[in-house]
Amino acid sequence: MTNKTKGDYGENTALGYLAAKGYQILATNYTAAGGEIDIIAVDGEYIVFIEVKYRRSMAFGHVSEAVTPTKTRRLIKAAKAYLYKQDMWEAPCRFDIIEVFGREMLEINHIENAFWEN
Repeated sequence: MTNKTKGDYGENTALGYLAAKGYQILATNYTAAGGEIDIIAVDGEYIVFIEVKYRRSMAFGHVSEAVTPTKTRRLIKAAKAYLYKQDMWEAPCRFDIIEVFGREMLEINHIENAFWEN
């Protein structure tokens, strides 16, 4: 599997998981301000910006550890661009990480409010 194929696999798994939980998907692979947001969704009153990380195993630590401070800053900038473009400044929002790991039997760990802007 190429990195792109692995990323798509993880994102498609996350999309199915989110749909089953009742999230409304607004956008996927949204790019702006030098960053990309894997999934933008609505959960109740929240606009949720979701970073998806897929790994075959946990041998090198938690998947979410791959979301570095630099990646976090880029996600926040892209989210601000999305909110501005959609005229949704007043909407409450949060940043989640979805970890997908495994091979045949996938496990999903959904981390709500994984980080926020300081």
